[in-house]
Amino acid sequence: MSPDEARVHFLSGKRIVVAGAGAAGLAFSIALRKLWPPSVEPPVVVIYDRDTREPSVERQGYSLSLHGTDRDSGLYALQQLGLLDEIVDLAVFRVQDQSQGAAHFTMWTHEFEPMIRVRPKAMAGLPAAGMRIARKDLRRVLVEAASASADIRWGTACTSVRQLDDGRLQIRLVEGESAEKDEQCDILVAADGASSKIRACLRPDDKLQFARAVQVVGTARFDEAAIPPPLDTSYGSVLTGTGATCFFSRVDQDTLVWGLSVLGAAPRPKLDHRDPQQLQEILRQVRELGKDMTEPFKLIVDTTDPSTIVVLNAMDKQPFPHDMKAGPVLFIGDANHAVSPFAGNGANLALKDGWDLADQLCQSSSLARAVAAYDKRSVPRAMATLKSSHWRIKVGHATGLAYWLYRVFFTVAGAIVKILDR
Repeated sequence: MSPDEARVHFLSGKRIVVAGAGAAGLAFSIALRKLWPPSVEPPVVVIYDRDTREPSVERQGYSLSLHGTDRDSGLYALQQLGLLDEIVDLAVFRVQDQSQGAAHFTMWTHEFEPMIRVRPKAMAGLPAAGMRIARKDLRRVLVEAASASADIRWGTACTSVRQLDDGRLQIRLVEGESAEKDEQCDILVAADGASSKIRACLRPDDKLQFARAVQVVGTARFDEAAIPPPLDTSYGSVLTGTGATCFFSRVDQDTLVWGLSVLGAAPRPKLDHRDPQQLQEILRQVRELGKDMTEPFKLIVDTTDPSTIVVLNAMDKQPFPHDMKAGPVLFIGDANHAVSPFAGNGANLALKDGWDLADQLCQSSSLARAVAAYDKRSVPRAMATLKSSHWRIKVGHATGLAYWLYRVFFTVAGAIVKILDR
């Protein structure tokens, strides 16, 4: 922004509402404050989130992958936000362990023999090419940073929006279970997740699609014993060749999250945690589907707290560019381009979406130009992630000849990588 442009900005004094205090919405708020010219009147930012500040354990008890290989990576976004050092200190696996061959994504056989350890090169200036972090830790860091400049109002959901005659927006807010009220703003940033109420309001036909995989996720706590090897030092997936695949990752020193998945013709209903028999039945099914896996699979399932089990249907959708026909409503993160857990990239997309939208809003001379520039960055990377996740679903659940071809390929590739790393 030139000195002349710095005297005024099209967002100065405007009211921006962010629907959703997830990674995308919080990153946007932090980035806008960080990038805003100090000599210019800033916009007022208010964030609404349906959860309380301390959400349920069910929504927080797992870890996320953060990548650091290029400028679309989550670690690079955190560096831009000024939060990288704090995040590195909270990593599930220490960064220094990566140089010793640990803490890398690994693909194992059903006997937990490694086929390949993925060890990409870190982007210059970043401490690692990737790391795992507990979702609750990432959220806490982002909430604390965003609270310094934005008003976060917990327990309030944005459920709908419409454009007024003067071009401003009127949003419907629901507090708690039933209290409703309307509020006006100049821009709405919809960051309210895969099941976005705002997207449902403005784009009712743009719905989530079932990616034909169902995952059962549980959490095992090893309070009186160490997490069993090789999962104490690595994370990754087991390919069984029977149509089932299982992902494992530490959440902290004592907690391990696992997710066993199979292909399905239709989504499965949610579990009723009030029904102990239903929980035990799903564990029985998990044991049966994973029976070809050697230890520590059975130990992990036996150690799992039934109350932590959830069924996740792999749902995703295509990203879309903005036309703003319904007014200045901007969709970021999963609200725009939902991805399933198989993508392994959702947090990275969310963090970069938040930063890039704020960056373009600060740099551009109009909202239309900012959004067009943002879409050029956001849509292609989201599309690439969507294609990658579908490929991962195909590989992970392969059987027969396809499985053996993948197994030979990964084993040979893993041996080559190991030789080159010496």
